[in-house]
Amino acid sequence: KVQTKPSKKHFICMKPRLTKEIKILTYSVQEELKRGAVIGNIAKDLGLEVGKLSTRKARVDMEKNNKQYCGINLRTGDLMVADRIDREEHCGEKPSCVLKFDLLLENPLELHRLSLQVQDVNDNAPVFPKDIIKLEIRESADKGAKYRINAAQDPDVGTNSVQSYILQENGNFVFHIQTTNDGSKYGELILDKELDREEQQEMKLLSGTVVIHVIVLDANDNAPVFTQTVYTTSVKEDAALKTPVITVSAADADEGINGEVTYEFSRLSDKSQNLFSLDHKTGELQIMGTLDFEEGSKFEVFVEAKDGYGLFSEARVIIHIIDVNDNAPFIQLKSLSNPIPENVPPGTEVGIVNVQDSDSEQNGQVRCSIHQNVPFKLVPSIKNYYSLVTTGQLDRELVSDYNVTISAIDEGSPPLSSSKSVHLSVADINDNPPVFEEQSYSAYVSENNKAGSTLCSVSAQDPDWRQNGTVIYSLLPSEVNGASVSSFVSVNGDTGVIHAVRSFDYEHLRSFQVHVMARDNGSPPLSSNVSVNVFISDTNDNSPQILYPSPEGNSFMTELVPKAAHGGSVVSKVIAVDADSGQNAWLSYRIVKSTDPGLFTIGLHSGEIRSQRDISESDSMKQNLIVAVKDNGQPPLSATCSMYLLISDNLAEVPELKDISYDDKNSKLTSYLIIALVSVSTFFLTFIIIVLGVRFCRRRKPRLLFDGAVAIPGAYLPPNYADVDGTGTLRSTYNYDAYLTTGSRTSDFKFVSSYNDNTLPRLETEWHRDLFPFTF
Repeated sequence: KVQTKPSKKHFICMKPRLTKEIKILTYSVQEELKRGAVIGNIAKDLGLEVGKLSTRKARVDMEKNNKQYCGINLRTGDLMVADRIDREEHCGEKPSCVLKFDLLLENPLELHRLSLQVQDVNDNAPVFPKDIIKLEIRESADKGAKYRINAAQDPDVGTNSVQSYILQENGNFVFHIQTTNDGSKYGELILDKELDREEQQEMKLLSGTVVIHVIVLDANDNAPVFTQTVYTTSVKEDAALKTPVITVSAADADEGINGEVTYEFSRLSDKSQNLFSLDHKTGELQIMGTLDFEEGSKFEVFVEAKDGYGLFSEARVIIHIIDVNDNAPFIQLKSLSNPIPENVPPGTEVGIVNVQDSDSEQNGQVRCSIHQNVPFKLVPSIKNYYSLVTTGQLDRELVSDYNVTISAIDEGSPPLSSSKSVHLSVADINDNPPVFEEQSYSAYVSENNKAGSTLCSVSAQDPDWRQNGTVIYSLLPSEVNGASVSSFVSVNGDTGVIHAVRSFDYEHLRSFQVHVMARDNGSPPLSSNVSVNVFISDTNDNSPQILYPSPEGNSFMTELVPKAAHGGSVVSKVIAVDADSGQNAWLSYRIVKSTDPGLFTIGLHSGEIRSQRDISESDSMKQNLIVAVKDNGQPPLSATCSMYLLISDNLAEVPELKDISYDDKNSKLTSYLIIALVSVSTFFLTFIIIVLGVRFCRRRKPRLLFDGAVAIPGAYLPPNYADVDGTGTLRSTYNYDAYLTTGSRTSDFKFVSSYNDNTLPRLETEWHRDLFPFTF
């Protein structure tokens, strides 16, 4: 039956490094119990919930032994026998036998001590060293003479060891039990009746299970006598084989063969029998096996000295084994929390280390430490136990694994040391948000791109591990020109590649900004944002648009040119714009076809039509010009227009225009236009004649200043273009002087070069509304 003794449970307060106070539980249990026998209830005695034993990985480890003699039923909390416990195997003849265990729990780490006091049961029968004990006794022996019988060996202790001997009835001897100072018992054969060799030379007596063979010899007066009844000596445990331990000596007063003494072991344990030998002639004890202080520190042997006729005496030899520092410390990792979360605070306990040294006293005193530059240290707890704790903040992104070497050295001379390497892994915590490689991104795309084309790629790095470092990209909600940003661009969630959802038009949208979020897959997830600026570049997708002459309807434009115009005079201007920008909107003009190719030229970039020479009488009064306007894009785009010029020396006498070729389809509209132009010209010439007449009358030397060579009616301006001085396609205001000859009836005009000939193109058009302003 298992006996538990709750009164022997002890509670010891540990150092602050342990999560709870250490408890020492002591149980009393009989040896040779069957496997599964219940010793006690760990959960109840420690005040733990049974359900937590499994989650906290409760287990039992034995000191200095890898064999598992007891275990825990995690469902009930019972401490049970896991293997055969033999008291004699563990403790031998020691009066007390205690087995020590460590009880470990994790999450958080706890260490408790278990002590099992193993009670002896009578499971071994007494055994005599020899089956037959031979005694040679002289017939002259006196009544009452005592002869010691080697004790029977019983590995059990206490009342389970040898208690009595029984001798078969005979007429000469009786058997008595004697007790030594150490409590052991042995038998003495006492002569109760004098012997007579002639009557009975030999006799056999039975005692227990041994035969005592008594041989009656002739008279012999003296038995050997030892110089000491008890011999005490010591020897170091590392002594070599055949090293002398001690020499016992006995003397016999008889002479001759009766005085010759021999020695032999009378009582010897099995263990001692393998360690010591005895010289039968000299009485010298020698070492014949390997001594180990940790297995036995003291031995007792009994030596018998016998003379030639069988008389003997016995002496006890006590041998003390001296401990030497022959055992290096042994390091055991009792518990380890691995991997370790990187966010644990400094001082967190991550493991329990046990260090044992089988040597005694100073040789068994051990110091344990870590000499590496690592964020861990050992903190002493209870005897031979250390807590492995963190000393700083861990960061898996900097160091993900540590190989920590634990060193132990004893206090012996010379000291012995050992080491153990412990691999520690740092578990990742989602403590780093994704970080973009650039602070902002720019994407450039040409207009008229295909939907789905790649704009750019964003990339963010997350140093965390596995899902904590997996980055997912997405667009943050926003609007572009009142529409959702997702209708303009999209982002690949895995790669960060940004695609265009639609085709862009530079003329409507030149740039916009989107925000991309990078989010990891941790719990909780962390994220960061970056701005992406999308710039749309212009392509030459718009042809020049001619504003003047107006292409509206099916009409054509007719300009009146005075016959007196000199070479280089501006007679008209082609005005065009291009919706594109930059080089794509830089316009150039050229006359692709004309009635008289050498009469008129056009400014390359201004669009001004000038006379190349003075108009002669031979020149046709009706001039047809086809002007091409081309931009500077690649490839260039162009537009054409037709312009009709009428040359007249008298603006009142405008020739018929019916001979000017144009499409019959547009004849009616053209006729209306010619009539309107003739009417305006007639009115204009009449006004000039009146003004000149008044001038002539006043000064006799009239001077007519003509400002603005050509009047371009505002009616031809499209509604979406402003009529503003100083801006537009015409770079500058052009000023011209007009002269009339004295007394001229034909009103000849003389045009001179403009004051400013800088004619770079502009998108807007400058108009001058004044028709022929004069200065008097």
